[in-house]
Amino acid sequence: MENRKWFKTYMFIWAGQFASMLTSYAVQFAIVIWLSLEYKSAEVLAYAGIAAMLPQALIGLIAGVYIDRLNRKYVMIFSDAFIAICTLALLFILQNENVNLIWIYILLGLRSVGNAFHTPALQAIAPLIVPQSELVKVAGINQVLHSVCSIGGPAIGTLAIAYLPISKVLYLDLIGALLAILSIVMVKIPDLVTKSKSSIYSIATDFSEGFQTVSKNKGLRYLFLYAMAITFVIMPAAIMFPLLTTGHYAGGNWEMGIVEVVWGGGMLIGGVILSIFKLKGSKVAAVNVMYVLLGLTFIVSGALPACWFVGFVLTTAIGGISLSVFNGCFTAIVQTEVSPEKLGRVFSLYYSMAVLPSVIGLLFTGLIAEVIGVNITFIVSGCLAILVGILSFGTRNLMQLGKIKNV
Repeated sequence: MENRKWFKTYMFIWAGQFASMLTSYAVQFAIVIWLSLEYKSAEVLAYAGIAAMLPQALIGLIAGVYIDRLNRKYVMIFSDAFIAICTLALLFILQNENVNLIWIYILLGLRSVGNAFHTPALQAIAPLIVPQSELVKVAGINQVLHSVCSIGGPAIGTLAIAYLPISKVLYLDLIGALLAILSIVMVKIPDLVTKSKSSIYSIATDFSEGFQTVSKNKGLRYLFLYAMAITFVIMPAAIMFPLLTTGHYAGGNWEMGIVEVVWGGGMLIGGVILSIFKLKGSKVAAVNVMYVLLGLTFIVSGALPACWFVGFVLTTAIGGISLSVFNGCFTAIVQTEVSPEKLGRVFSLYYSMAVLPSVIGLLFTGLIAEVIGVNITFIVSGCLAILVGILSFGTRNLMQLGKIKNV
């Protein structure tokens, strides 16, 4: 594809995805604010997080097989449509005065099923359109767009929940889903569909091939292992950010919004760095450094005195930069090491393998945070993240990834 043509096509897709992500971030943050203020419970937030992650992890184990078998364009369209239907159902439930949390958990879980197909399909589309030499730059652009959503989404969500009931805020998600579907419908995406039978045996074989793609590449195997570990130790605490803001730092709606906006600002900076400056060193080393830096930000966030809210905000910005650089480098490494026809399976496998342990951690973190405090939970998570970073640097096969091709 000509340079100008692939860029226009990819950016057109992302224009629709940007609208969808922006509104989704806004609605997601509005729901978090509503749950935080309505129930003031770490357990409620933990259960909501589990509902939003567990189905995606379980379905993701086989979703990648179908993503690689089906037209990825259609997978994204139907995923967006399904998520919109779930949001519509959630809208009607939240219009009632007496809201049953069980129904909220169920619909968050169903939205997670849609994301199980949508997220890896979007990641797997990039190598079909973008030249391999531009994947890191595009990963940086993706991080910029994600970051803008991380900044604008919470700001819009905070403003919306301040003036509208939660049921009305959900309309934003429906508008975003419609724009995302239109952006995919109007572009041509190369198709790598394989004409194979959909028997249980063939599906199991395809899944096995995705697993073997990772397991046979020793460096890639350790990359996945440590990325899973960092998700396990960081994700449960990260979901408690609103409670850290309102509890330890005595903040409210706007303070929660500021923290999320600043986190997104950090991710924006990280994305800009990746998209403008070409990474000359090892992407693996960059990932490992981000593990350590992210861990340090969690320790500082939990250790700062309650009156140092400004310090907490600045630390959060550094955490956003760390996560953005990690995501961009990790994605580019996988897209380079794995052939395009297997990317759907590999990305789905990663999401499932990373989220499943995190769900277990989240279940216990919610209970632990109620006992020892959210700020102490952040400190413990940060120490474990630094340990993961140190172990990563000491793993030879991982550090050689990209330099020596494993058989």
